[in-house]
Amino acid sequence: MKKVVKFGGSSLADSGQFRKVGAIIRADESRVYVVPSAPGKRFSGDIKVTDMLIEAYRIATEGGDLNAQMEEIKARYDEIISGLGLDFSLDDEFKTIIKTLEDEPTLDYAASRGEYLNGLVMANYLGYEFIDPYDVIFFNEEGNLNSYKTAKVLSARLEKTPKAVIPGFYGQGKDGKVKTFTRTRSSRFAPRASRSISRTRTARRTRARGSSRARRESRSTRSPELRARRASAPA
Repeated sequence: MKKVVKFGGSSLADSGQFRKVGAIIRADESRVYVVPSAPGKRFSGDIKVTDMLIEAYRIATEGGDLNAQMEEIKARYDEIISGLGLDFSLDDEFKTIIKTLEDEPTLDYAASRGEYLNGLVMANYLGYEFIDPYDVIFFNEEGNLNSYKTAKVLSARLEKTPKAVIPGFYGQGKDGKVKTFTRTRSSRFAPRASRSISRTRTARRTRARGSSRARRESRSTRSPELRARRASAPA
């Protein structure tokens, strides 16, 4: 049996939490597909990476300088990478993100980069293949999930990928741009991935505080601030 495991932001907030998650995954060889969230709060009063990226979007749309904000975000990932002892860099990815936000900023693109970057780090840490949701998750013209196309493409990709990290917060819109799920829909990606694999089971883990005793929850781990900020963000 192949299992899909999902980890929330608090489970992946820093390198110490990453190690706990790695131990959970490696404790069961059937845990072959991992759905990571963006790094969450490390302590009370901390800022989630997704919220930091939304702020970067705001700065970009107002014509401000992104460098300081993006350096703060990059520092979060650099701590995880160095703390795990990885020979890995996100320098090129950050250059691409900054250029995209400067040239053609969209809120969905900005908000999705937290999962994207954390997925790359997780894949490198575990030695799994990284699957970009942009290539396997699709939305229709109305902005709703294209279930048929997504199931077809995702199933075909997973059939030839024995182990993979697949962020589940975004995909490809009908216009070819990055599009994010709503909070509710995002929480359903792991079960959808499970249905794309024969004989799979989904284990959603939102915390890694107790290592293998991680608490299972049915609640979504998506930041509740995202929808509110999307409503108030500049067009």
